Amino acid sequence: MKPKDDEKFKAIADATFALVGQTGLSGLTMAAIARQAGLATGTLYVYFKSKEELVNALYAQAKTATAARVMQGDNPGAPFRSRFQNMWRNLLKNRLTHSAEVVFQEQYYNSPWFSEANRDLSARLFKDWIDLIEKARAQQILKDVPTMLLASSFMGSVRETAGLLRSGVLTDSEAHLAQAFGVCWDGIKA
Repeated sequence: MKPKDDEKFKAIADATFALVGQTGLSGLTMAAIARQAGLATGTLYVYFKSKEELVNALYAQAKTATAARVMQGDNPGAPFRSRFQNMWRNLLKNRLTHSAEVVFQEQYYNSPWFSEANRDLSARLFKDWIDLIEKARAQQILKDVPTMLLASSFMGSVRETAGLLRSGVLTDSEAHLAQAFGVCWDGIKA
């Protein structure tokens, strides 16, 4: 048996992410993925036995990549605000650069395939970020509200800022990015 090819795996992932953006997760078919990836449907089944196996594997891969991107350049010795700003910018860059992957993750999160195992994976991958939020709360740097409310507010700010940048309402300037993060920070700081 021929070993699996990394380029074909990437083509499958890219095709899946693009199609989810067009048809949604529920409209996704193995035949459409194979066609979009430039593969025979039978070849796709060599890589994944079912649509469920495919989307589960791609979610784990995408979530792992996102977590690594978010924490990139984090300096544990830096002030909390600087660390949060770095992560906010990383999340924004991830959302703009990997938008199809982000849409896939969001649809997967709201699908029947999202499981307790996926929730555990996310918790493990984002543990350092959640720990940072909790440490900042304990030191009264962030509002004393549930951690996931702070995380949701933070991520919502990133999502909406990305939308404003994509639509052209905001320019991708240092001034606008600083203002957008400032509004987010003002909303979560104690």
